[in-house]
Amino acid sequence: MMNMTIKNFCPNVNYAVFFLFISLNLFGQDNEFKIEKIISGIEVNDISGDEENIWFATNGKGIYKYDLKTNNLSNYSTLLDNLQMDFFYCLTSNKDYVWAGSTDGLFILDKKRDRWSKRKFGKGGQLSNWIRSVEYDPYDNSVWIGRFMYLTKFDMKDKRFYDYDLTQNQNMKTNTIKTVKVDGDSLVWFGTEAGLHKYDKSRSIDYDEALKFYDNSFNYFYGEGESVSISAVLVEQNNLWIGLDEFITADNPEYNLGGLYKFNRKNEWTKFDDKTGLSGNGIFCLERTGKYIWAGIYQFGKNTKDIYGRGLAIINSITNEVKEIRNEILPYTILSLYFDGKNMWVGTDSGAFRIELTNDLTNLNGN
Repeated sequence: MMNMTIKNFCPNVNYAVFFLFISLNLFGQDNEFKIEKIISGIEVNDISGDEENIWFATNGKGIYKYDLKTNNLSNYSTLLDNLQMDFFYCLTSNKDYVWAGSTDGLFILDKKRDRWSKRKFGKGGQLSNWIRSVEYDPYDNSVWIGRFMYLTKFDMKDKRFYDYDLTQNQNMKTNTIKTVKVDGDSLVWFGTEAGLHKYDKSRSIDYDEALKFYDNSFNYFYGEGESVSISAVLVEQNNLWIGLDEFITADNPEYNLGGLYKFNRKNEWTKFDDKTGLSGNGIFCLERTGKYIWAGIYQFGKNTKDIYGRGLAIINSITNEVKEIRNEILPYTILSLYFDGKNMWVGTDSGAFRIELTNDLTNLNGN
């Protein structure tokens, strides 16, 4: 049964909120989900949270803030004249700031002043101001900024930006950063268009032994395809989950084969793809609740060269069993996922949703 109400969250804009209760038999257990539509008609590329608010980066309507206490949704955009950019690719946050990556530099919100500032980067030219991933590192109070060319670290202690060239074997795509993931207090992973860097923070990043690179050589990623483009990285205690882009054509059917890999941090790789239960080989995003890994899936059309959303998949990280979640409310194109400890926030090509989960799905101990 579906119930719909209309709420006016901010001036001049109405948002429809839908409630859908569904029961899903997931890995032998009955789970009830409440799905609430928070934002309508907007492509939501990334989601972050700071315990008080949920933040949404959109393609064309700026940044949205959802207040968890008041359930109020507010907007920063050129329309409201409180942000001088509407197209954002990624964002991250802490208690004092929000950092949002656009195609024209990094935007920073000082929450106390409720004011945005902008940072542009000179090294690499205009294309290097396309910010494709940002990740706040609470262990050393810094922000990692993945750019179309070069990696940048913003040290909040000394208020300085440091640029790094991660190029391996003269392949410029190994310096094209797509995703950044902090892994505890000692490691950071940088996903690129041609492989994955592991950084040991106990050493300076400029030191030769501080970085280890994984591509499809030495049987990493099963040694398959001509290249591996990293789209998402998820940290689990015993494993690293790595999502790949799919990009194949009739002329080049082996270029980027895609898939989701479970890596045990040594040299054991387990692959998930359309042969093992996924509805496609491209991975938009990853998130974790307890022992379950959530993945937004897509398929690349090798003849049309279009991307087709294939919905949500949930993987039991212990048994490796794969299940799909599909219903009449959630769109098939799932671009971003964020778990706040109770709810799964889902960004899609047509809005944002909140899924309230049952206890067995949110148990972070995986029991």
